[in-house]
Amino acid sequence: MLSNRHLVFMEVAHQKSFSRASQVLFISQPAVSIHVKGLEEQYKTKLFERKGLQIELTEAGQLLYNRLLTVKIIQEETEFDISVMHDKQQASGMLNLGASTTAALYILPRVMSAFHREYPLVDISLLNRNSEIVLEALLDKEINIGVTEEKGKSTNVTYQSFLKDQIVAVCSHDNPLAKKKIYPVKELLNMPVAIRERGSGTLEAIKNGLHKSRIRLNDLKIKVRLGGTEALKNFLLESNCVGFLSTRSIAKELEHGELKVLQFEGLRIERSFYFIQRKGETSELNKRFIKLARSLYN
Repeated sequence: MLSNRHLVFMEVAHQKSFSRASQVLFISQPAVSIHVKGLEEQYKTKLFERKGLQIELTEAGQLLYNRLLTVKIIQEETEFDISVMHDKQQASGMLNLGASTTAALYILPRVMSAFHREYPLVDISLLNRNSEIVLEALLDKEINIGVTEEKGKSTNVTYQSFLKDQIVAVCSHDNPLAKKKIYPVKELLNMPVAIRERGSGTLEAIKNGLHKSRIRLNDLKIKVRLGGTEALKNFLLESNCVGFLSTRSIAKELEHGELKVLQFEGLRIERSFYFIQRKGETSELNKRFIKLARSLYN
């Protein structure tokens, strides 16, 4: 079991700040300093060093932090594995998820809700970031499972198929472009376009889909780049731009007639969502979450 000293040290390392760690842990800053000093005396080495206004882990501190992360994961997995043997309603543990925006907002909440009903004592957290950051969080052991678009190239990660998704071009119902039912694909080059930020899985899927129609992303008249699906959707509702969004994210807006899908001849953009885990992962908690998610959507 991790001691309080170790948990305090891990929070300081994560926050890179004694004061922020004290706020998260609801203890005083002097108390945080005492815990860290106690560990430094125990290991007979400095664990942090100041660099200007910031603090950084020393080499020894980084080694300790990495080892403690591994211990923490094993501790949480063991807690669940033992408790679930007797009664899954009493099973406890911690499930840290990470997902790109579309999955985090429109796919995983249904799964998390169903999982919570089956395992009410398991604490669940969800990191909502773009695909690149979710992958980094997984490799840094900040999350147990990630959900991202398409397969990456990391050899330290395993990918398991989850579900398919379609991305469509949309604009506001009041946009003059909405009056026409279908366009030649080359007409897209003359339209003002708003897109997601770099690093977005949606943007990568759009790039691949356009490539099949011999259009490069840079050929488009990109007027705005926005971070997040909701920001892009709300912008399109108030602008004369065209944007690309997952059909899962705009179901209500299409139903209420606020957005309209623009069809382009020969253009179809599809992508796959994958569960990602660190290579060698054997967590029973992860397996049960993934199994439930697949049963709900497939």
